[in-house]
Amino acid sequence: MSSSIGERAASMVRKDDQGGFPPQQQDPPGLTATMEPIPDHGEETYVGHGRLEGLKALITGGDSGIGRAVAIAYAREGADVAINYLDAEQSDAEDTASWVRKAGRNAVLVPGDLTERATCDRVIADAVDGLGGLDVLVNNAGFHWDKGPGEGLEGLTDDNIERVVRTNLQAVLWLCRAALPHLASRSSIIITTSIQAYDPSPALLDYAATKAALNNLTVNLAQSLGPKGIRVNAVAPGPIWTPLQPATRETKKIETFGSDTPLGRAGQPGEVAPAYVFLASPSDASYVSGTVLGVTGGQAVF
Repeated sequence: MSSSIGERAASMVRKDDQGGFPPQQQDPPGLTATMEPIPDHGEETYVGHGRLEGLKALITGGDSGIGRAVAIAYAREGADVAINYLDAEQSDAEDTASWVRKAGRNAVLVPGDLTERATCDRVIADAVDGLGGLDVLVNNAGFHWDKGPGEGLEGLTDDNIERVVRTNLQAVLWLCRAALPHLASRSSIIITTSIQAYDPSPALLDYAATKAALNNLTVNLAQSLGPKGIRVNAVAPGPIWTPLQPATRETKKIETFGSDTPLGRAGQPGEVAPAYVFLASPSDASYVSGTVLGVTGGQAVF
């Protein structure tokens, strides 16, 4: 599968001039292989320069989308990578692992639903065991829901609220707490927030609230863990073409997805990954902590 997806990603022509994507729908959590076009994760384009040589990183939601792009970039920069994902995403996770191994690095698969605290503890333990340690924790797993009979408060269901809050916020706290004993000076934590933290959409009321909370958590953790030499930063992506979009958005929103950005299009996962490389680098970002780095296609992050 990896070669076919890579070839399709390399040959893909992005709709830079018009934004949006062909009509399509999936059931959550969504898979890469059935997307049209296949996202570009940097499979054929990312070139590493040894910035993360010898580091060991865990990426949640690392099977697809931004997580896959970060895994590929980290491996090509010299890091071993553990990938967390849901059981339903096994095929995507195996494909991502194959790209990590092609870069000559160790890939460790650690499936698990992060909405449960015990699973978060196990994922950290399994990653540390498989990697032989932990230097970088990338809290990237996330969920939102933009389908249904109504938007805003009217469209919120108890199940979706709980899944959004537990996945996006509670899991980050659980994972950071479990990872802390394994992190040392020059380690780092990176959190995926969102443009929604700054420019919230009523249809993503609960999701936007969790991302704003993660911005606050990033700054707070940076202050708390700074004396230990542990840096904490975040990346706030704008609209990025990942399986989460056709799996959780209505078709009409897929057709215009990203077209309202100043650049007029959604971003590709491979365009976000370099931000995570920079923030993880013990040399390039040695004095960077408590920062939220926007990768938004021109949308304001402040």
